[in-house]
Amino acid sequence: MSTYIPPVQDQMFILNHVIDLSPLQAVQNGDIDASMIEAVLGEAGKLAADVLAPLNDTGDKQGCVLEDGKVATPKGFKEAYATFIANGWNAVPFDPEYGGQGLPWALTFALQELWQGANMAFGLCPLLTQAGVEALHEYGTDEQKQTYLAKMISGEWTGSMQLTEPQAGTDLGSLRCTAEPQDDGSYRLRGQKIFITYGEHDFTGNIVHMVLARTPGAPEGYKGISMFLVPKFIPDAQGNPGQRNDAYCVGLEHKLGIHASPTCTMQYGDAGGAVGWLIGKENEGLKNMFIMMNNARLCVGLQGVALAERAYQKALSYAKERVQGTRIDQKDGGKVAIIEHPDVRRMLMRMKTQIEAGRALALESGLLLDLAKAGDQDAAARVNLLTPVVKAWCTDMANEVAALGVQVHGGMGFIEETGAAQFIRDARILSIYEGTNGVQAQDLYVQKLLRDKGAAMQSWIADAQTHITKAQEHKELAAAAGSLQAALEQLTEAGGLIASYGAYEGAAVSVPYLRLFGHVAGGAMLCRSALAGLVCGDDVLAESKRLSFAFYMAHILPESAGLLETIRGGSDSVTEAGKVLLVG
Repeated sequence: MSTYIPPVQDQMFILNHVIDLSPLQAVQNGDIDASMIEAVLGEAGKLAADVLAPLNDTGDKQGCVLEDGKVATPKGFKEAYATFIANGWNAVPFDPEYGGQGLPWALTFALQELWQGANMAFGLCPLLTQAGVEALHEYGTDEQKQTYLAKMISGEWTGSMQLTEPQAGTDLGSLRCTAEPQDDGSYRLRGQKIFITYGEHDFTGNIVHMVLARTPGAPEGYKGISMFLVPKFIPDAQGNPGQRNDAYCVGLEHKLGIHASPTCTMQYGDAGGAVGWLIGKENEGLKNMFIMMNNARLCVGLQGVALAERAYQKALSYAKERVQGTRIDQKDGGKVAIIEHPDVRRMLMRMKTQIEAGRALALESGLLLDLAKAGDQDAAARVNLLTPVVKAWCTDMANEVAALGVQVHGGMGFIEETGAAQFIRDARILSIYEGTNGVQAQDLYVQKLLRDKGAAMQSWIADAQTHITKAQEHKELAAAAGSLQAALEQLTEAGGLIASYGAYEGAAVSVPYLRLFGHVAGGAMLCRSALAGLVCGDDVLAESKRLSFAFYMAHILPESAGLLETIRGGSDSVTEAGKVLLVG
C-alpha cells in the first residue's frame, strides 16, 4: 500500500543532462555539481520513502480532529515533521543570513517532488511555510525578519497563507476582513477566512499567518487589500511564543481528499481583535500576495507531477503482478500479467511520458526562478510565462494520470483498499487551489501573452525550435521531431489568433490555448531529454528517453491539432451560450 520509489534517477538525469545548471555557478555559493545533487537527493529520498510514504495511507484514513480550537493531526505526522526539520530540509532554499542553506530552487523543486509524492498531505505544511518566508523576506521590516524568519526557515514555526473568505472565492476584491490601526503601530483584525491549509495543527509551538484584510477607508476592490502578519502566539521580549492571539480555528473542512492535511476555517477578533502587523505598505497586499502565490503555483504544478508519479508507480506494480488473460497474438499461450496487453501498455506509457515531461518542465522553471532572483530579466520573463502552464498543465495531467491508474487496476482500482482511489481524491484539488486552472489560462492569455505583445512566447518558441532542429539531425529522433515541429507551428498560429480576439472571445478559448502550449512545452522537454540521452553514456536510459519522446509525439501531441481547431472557431459557441444557459 505505501511503497514509494523516489524518482531520483530521472531527477538527476534532468538536472545533470537536460537543463543547463552552469549559469548557477555565478550566483550560488559553492558548486552545484552532480555529486552534490546525488548526495542531497539520495538522503531526501530515504526520508520520503522510509518516513513520509508509510504515513500516506494511514493519514488518509485517520484524518485530522478539531477539539477545543486545537487540531490533532494523524498518528506519526508530528514525529515525521520533527524528523523533517531536524535534518534541515525546511531550510534548503532560504537565505543563509537567517539560517537557510541557500541551495538553488532547481534542486529544491526536485526535493519538493519527493515530499509531495511520498505524502502530499504532509508536504503541504512546508510548502505554505515557504510561501510565507518568501513574502516576509521580500516585504517584511527588519524587526519582523529578525523575529520570525529564522524560526520559519528552520521549521520551528510554520506559516499559513490566509486569503479568501466565504463570499469571495477567487474574487479577492470582495474581502471583508478588517484591520484597525492601533496607537502602538499594530492592527486589530476581525473577520473569517476559509480553506486555510495548516491554519491550525500540532506540529510546532507557533504558526505565523499571512492574512489579507482591509484598513479603514481603503479603496474598494483589489486596490484596498493589505497584508498582515498575525502570529498564533505573540512573541515575547525574548522572541518566544507568548500571549495567545485572538485567531482560532473554528472548523475543519470535510474534504474529498488530502484528509491528513487540516483545512481550516479561521475566525479573527471574537475577543477584541487579533493582533497583527502590516507587511509592506497599506493597499499593496495583492502585490505582496503574488510573491507567495507565484512560488506556490509552481510548487502546485510539482505536486501534480509528484502525485502522478505515485499513481503511476502503483499502477505499474499492479500491472506486472496481476495475471489475467492471454496475449492477443498468442491465443494458445498461457495466462500473462496484464502489462502484456496493448491497452494497458498504452495507458502506462501515457502516464509515464506525461510525468517525465511535467517533471522536466517544472525543474526547468526552478532554474529560471534561480536566475530571475539573481537579476536575469530574460529568465524572469520566461518563468513568468511558464508558471501558469506548470501549474495548470501538470495538475490537469495529474488528474488524468490518477484516473488512468484506477483504470489499470480495473474493478480493484475502485476499491479503496487498493490505494489507487486516494490519488484521484487527492489530485482533484490541484487544479482548483492557488488559482483555478481557468484563472491560470486567463493569466497566460492576458498577462503573459498580450502584455508584452508575445515577446516572451516568441523567445520560448525560438529556443524550442533550436532543439527540434538538433533532433532532426539524428535519424532515430527525426520522425518525432518532425511531429513536434508541426505542433510548434500550430502553437504559433494559435497565439496569433487568440491575440487578435476581443477579451471575452479570447478568454473563451484560453484554456485550450494553455493546454496546447502545455502539450508542446512537454514535448519540447522530452525532445531535449531524448537528445541528452544520446550523449549520457547510458544506453538503457537513452532508449527509454527515445521511446518516451516517440510515444508522446504519437499519442499526446496529436491532440494539439484539435485544440488549434477549437481556438480557431470555438469562441462563438461559448460567448453565445447564455442563450441556453441563462434560460429559465
